[in-house]
Amino acid sequence: MRAYLVVMDSVGIGGAPDSDRFFNGDVPDTGSNTVLNIARACAEGHANQGRHGPLNLPTLTRLGLGNAIHAATGEMAPNLAMVSGATWAAATEKSLGKDTPSGHWELAGLTVPWDWHYFPKSDPSFPSDVTDAVCRAAGVSGILGNCHASGTEIIQKLGQRHVETGQPICYTSIDSVFQIAAHETHFGLERLYDLCAAIAPMLHEMRVGRVIARPFVGDQETGWTRTSNRRDFAIEPPRPVLTNDLQNAGVHTRAIGKIGDIFSMQGIDHCVKGDDETLMVELDDHVRHAPDHSFTFANFVEFDSLYGHRRDVSGYARALEWFDQKMAGVLSQLRPDDMLILTADHGNDPTWVGTDHTRERVPVLIAGALPKDIGVIGFSDVAATIARFFDVPYGGEGKNIV
Repeated sequence: MRAYLVVMDSVGIGGAPDSDRFFNGDVPDTGSNTVLNIARACAEGHANQGRHGPLNLPTLTRLGLGNAIHAATGEMAPNLAMVSGATWAAATEKSLGKDTPSGHWELAGLTVPWDWHYFPKSDPSFPSDVTDAVCRAAGVSGILGNCHASGTEIIQKLGQRHVETGQPICYTSIDSVFQIAAHETHFGLERLYDLCAAIAPMLHEMRVGRVIARPFVGDQETGWTRTSNRRDFAIEPPRPVLTNDLQNAGVHTRAIGKIGDIFSMQGIDHCVKGDDETLMVELDDHVRHAPDHSFTFANFVEFDSLYGHRRDVSGYARALEWFDQKMAGVLSQLRPDDMLILTADHGNDPTWVGTDHTRERVPVLIAGALPKDIGVIGFSDVAATIARFFDVPYGGEGKNIV
């Protein structure tokens, strides 16, 4: 038997009961719904760049995506019909953050036990002791940015000055992050990684969730482009999570995408990184060839990084349709005693105001279990279900749902 937990990063389905407490700018997240609003935009002809027509997700629909949306919000998504014979749920997050670590930790059985530190929307955003530490670690006289910003926009604005001065571009967002953008050639990729690793302990003590290396390439004439060599330096979970329990019980644990960074490789034997197309090939290979008694934990980030934050509705729809098509092939390779769970970590509604994540429930779609309309659950129930599947001792939160 083998299990797969696949996180569709930011593919939320609305309905979070506390969405009024989370904001994009001055606008609460109430009413945000990543999949539903994309489906509506497609049905209304507002998402036709590189695609056309209603949102077409036959694989996810068969798994109960339409059912999960209805359970989360009471609404029906255009062209995502409710079905019978599927195993599905809608999950509600407890942690007080709509960010990557909060969502993933809770999916692994740990509600975040503290409030994250967030940098203010002021100019500058960072205290002097933080900027001084960056300068010492990088061997530079100053930093660029020092503000809240979109990562793609700030490199266009400051890329040339960065190349000329050698100063790293430092910025943050509504999430608990400290991000450093630097040119892979002019600054150096390994130097960027070393810089992030050097300052991460200080920021982690402040309860900043992640220090993120954001390398880019290009020049002033052709433009600046982020690469797939991102690396997250995240706080380690304060106690064991699902991957630790599985590893301790002899289950071989594999990570695909940024999972290794999110959990600081805790309980993970092997990790593969790359862009989503590369990672889909890896997931397909894992399903074909992974040994018995193994667990694969995957994250597909480009829904979020390329389309959600950029509020690109057509791009997000294209990505969902690509993923749906590829998952049909992955699911066809599952063995009779395998289980695969598709879920998400938060929302990022590309039809919404602002550029940040949105507080939403997420779908939980299960292949390899008896059909069941599970309804509304907690994120940690996903971890408890996987632990029960392997019949291993589990010290985390949640309950088995199948």
